[in-house]
Amino acid sequence: MPDSQPQPPPPPSSSPGPADPSSLLLCGARLTDGRTVDVRLGGGRIEAVGTAGSLAAGGTRACGARVDLGGYLLLPAPADPHAHADTALSADAEGPVPYEPRDVQRRATEAALLQLGHGATAVRAHVRVGDVQGLGALEAVLQARRALRGLAELTTVAMPRVLTGVAGADGLAVLRDAVKMGASVVGGRPDLDPDPTGYVEAVLEVASEHGCPVDLHTDAGDPARLARLAAMAGGLRPGVTLSPCGDLGRLPTEVASRTADQLAAAGVAVVCLPQGGCGGVDRRGAAPVRLLRAAGVRVAAGSGALRDVSNPVGRGDPLEAAFLLASRHGLAPEEAYDTVSGSARAVLALPEVRVEAGFPAELLAVRGDRLAGALSLAYSRVVVHRGRVVARTSAVREYCDSAASVELGLPRQGRGEVS
Repeated sequence: MPDSQPQPPPPPSSSPGPADPSSLLLCGARLTDGRTVDVRLGGGRIEAVGTAGSLAAGGTRACGARVDLGGYLLLPAPADPHAHADTALSADAEGPVPYEPRDVQRRATEAALLQLGHGATAVRAHVRVGDVQGLGALEAVLQARRALRGLAELTTVAMPRVLTGVAGADGLAVLRDAVKMGASVVGGRPDLDPDPTGYVEAVLEVASEHGCPVDLHTDAGDPARLARLAAMAGGLRPGVTLSPCGDLGRLPTEVASRTADQLAAAGVAVVCLPQGGCGGVDRRGAAPVRLLRAAGVRVAAGSGALRDVSNPVGRGDPLEAAFLLASRHGLAPEEAYDTVSGSARAVLALPEVRVEAGFPAELLAVRGDRLAGALSLAYSRVVVHRGRVVARTSAVREYCDSAASVELGLPRQGRGEVS
């Protein structure tokens, strides 16, 4: 990670363990309820949670490798329900986004690793299919998915441009081919089709044929269209997700509330994009997350564009998304973090994660002792996927000596002097 001197101190240390690589002990981590605990992982799951020091009685041979998480807050790992792997990291490209498969695979892999470093152990990537790129971009992202196996879970949404009329016949054929190739979700942008309702009907038909979830881009500015979508989507399982729904917040309150009630009744989830939107949708607006949550809509938060032309400074950081929901939209830190963890995992149909025995070992350790502080200054992170540490980020802040720091006893990190 970086870039400036002096070098940061080493991240939390791991001591050599026994031959079994699936056993890991996280020592001295703090939980959001204030407890300091040891957490033993094995076989990709949490085996035990006990008071600090209670699980290490047998030494490293009994509990495996150890990671010291003193000073860290341990959380369920985030997941990103809305990313764009095929256009990620293309903001600096001259001319159109390069869609050569090798280039797409490289950028998709790098983007997923960046998001993993932030803590997201699962990512849903929207990929354009049809038109000039055909299925090449999808195949490249699927190659990236295979290369990332064991580090992160990358799933794909196939996004055709047009699905109705004469031009839509090709798009519909490509969408079916995309599912056969390995796309696990069907989606797209109905607002860009000459017949948005027909587009949604086509997507729902393909999803029903293959048992796939649906994930659609929409600004959600037309309440009548959303009501029709909710009526059509109500019976579909495993479910329908809409994002980013920024125009919903511009509707009159009573209209937006009625629409939210319809989405809740149909079981339609909404993914908002607090860090900025993505191509094809208006990125100036923000979904009314409090209104949606009050109506009973499941609301998750995604990253949207990661340094492409839609958002050249997109970070793909779920903790930043939670920070923005807390600081700008009035969510409590716990509610904000849920949008990028529990609710995000539910949207992706992933198992629930708690820091309790029996749950999947998908965890994020962040320097700090309270969730609010972690969302504010979440620099140092340790990421656990399937029970093993897969990414670390270590950061340090140093100040030169001053009378204020000595007199007040202010805490300092780092080694040596800053000149």
